[in-house]
Amino acid sequence: MRTIALGHVLFAIGLAGIGVLSLASGDFAYTWQPVPGWIIWRHGLAYASGLLLLGAGVGMLIKRASSLSTLVMTIYLATWVLLLQAPRVAQAPANVGMWLGLSESMALFCGGWTLFLSLAGSESNLRPKFLSDSRIPRYLFGAACVVLGISHFVYLGITAGMVPAWLPDRTGFAYLTGAGHFAAGLAILFSVLPRLAATLEASMISSFVLLLHAPSVFSQPASRLQWTMLFVASAIAGAAWIVAGSLRASSWGWTTGRVQEPLKAETGN
Repeated sequence: MRTIALGHVLFAIGLAGIGVLSLASGDFAYTWQPVPGWIIWRHGLAYASGLLLLGAGVGMLIKRASSLSTLVMTIYLATWVLLLQAPRVAQAPANVGMWLGLSESMALFCGGWTLFLSLAGSESNLRPKFLSDSRIPRYLFGAACVVLGISHFVYLGITAGMVPAWLPDRTGFAYLTGAGHFAAGLAILFSVLPRLAATLEASMISSFVLLLHAPSVFSQPASRLQWTMLFVASAIAGAAWIVAGSLRASSWGWTTGRVQEPLKAETGN
């Protein structure tokens, strides 16, 4: 329950932060919302997106509004996957960068979906029965982690360049984190130590927030890109903690067969 609560807060604050940046800049979130420049009323749509992200993000932290706000946020994140990222992958299926964008949006979408299923009262009419199986977003999240891992190897130089300079062997850390994403994704997909894998994945992404993105914002406080990366990473870390919390009924050790479905959880809001 505490794990989901932590993820809930990180997820909501991260997405609300992206909303604030959109309102301040009148633009979408860089490559995470790759809205084509030729779209009519693009500027106005960017403001609408910012209002939705900020409103739903804040609403997720209010107990009475959390379930509906999470549903709205999840549906909106689904549009990032289906309307913005998936077409780019279809146009360039061999481009790992396109798959990376899709996977990051997919991770956010899965976090929202899983959180909505875990919220008290989500058994109401707001939750269609065919979307009630928490294994679906869990497996999609696992697949997203696999792609994140592959991207670390394909873009090794870029990844190594993002590792804090005070750490030794930055290339080694790039390989290590890539292998961590990849292994965690496979473990979640095939239910091999899934709870441990999801928890380690969430811990690793959270460490990126603390060791990489927060210091980058501190050193470049006027950079919208750095703030965007911080909020996106925080939201993805929150999604990872939510998925890890959804596995709380599972053993920390080896599992056989179907992963147990968790009991309904209060998120402490």
